[in-house]
Amino acid sequence: MKNIEPIVRLMNGIIDDRTIPRNIRSAVEEAKRDLTERAENSWDIRLSSAISTLDEIINDPNMPMHARTQIWNIVSLLETIKREL
Repeated sequence: MKNIEPIVRLMNGIIDDRTIPRNIRSAVEEAKRDLTERAENSWDIRLSSAISTLDEIINDPNMPMHARTQIWNIVSLLETIKREL
């Protein structure tokens, strides 16, 4: 699905940002894997899994504000794609 390419780029930006705590980068990496490597699941399940993973970390008190904003943006984009399915 080509709609997720910009989202994966945003996720890579977070994963590569060393100012973001490791647990948050790991969760974003897991959500990225849910989208890109879980081909045996339907898109609905893959999107739901990624959204759920990101929702779990969104209120982490150690998260920098710029990362929180980026993750909210990613979740919003994923939910939009999910609604269009």
